[in-house]
Amino acid sequence: MNKQECSDTEKSVIRLLVNGRTYDLPTGEGHGAVVPTDTLAHTLRETLGLTGTKIGCDQGSCGSCTVLMNGKPILSCMTLTVECEGAVITTIEGLEDRETGRLHPLQQAFINHTAFQCGFCTPGILLSAKALLDREPDPGEADVKQALTGHYCRCISHYEVVEAVLDAAKRVKHE
Repeated sequence: MNKQECSDTEKSVIRLLVNGRTYDLPTGEGHGAVVPTDTLAHTLRETLGLTGTKIGCDQGSCGSCTVLMNGKPILSCMTLTVECEGAVITTIEGLEDRETGRLHPLQQAFINHTAFQCGFCTPGILLSAKALLDREPDPGEADVKQALTGHYCRCISHYEVVEAVLDAAKRVKHE
């Protein structure tokens, strides 16, 4: 069997579970296909139309592109889509309750505490906060600050963000 025949029989689809929905993305060139250099941020925004994931610095420094992969926060601008085969991805669009449309307690707490202004960095911050609450349901202020290191926002005071995450932790415990 020559090299061409081998590549034809190999898997030519990348499967992702994004916000509870399975996507089988073809690899290669063409509309809707994933090329080896596509980042997860690009695939989410341009291929799947999930524009809640923001690309700020495109160098992994600002945290705006943060999504959850298998429950852990990752920088989607620094992660190739081909590295995500079989992964469970959560974006900001996946936080609200799919059945009721109700906001996640973190989202509601951010509204209640005015923990955002322009909202560009907010999706990444919310997803990092969700990962924190999933692994530590009763975090302290230092835990929240540590979990949100790497998120750069120049619009707001991070004090409101920390207060919102701590408030959401209380709400999640009572649900």
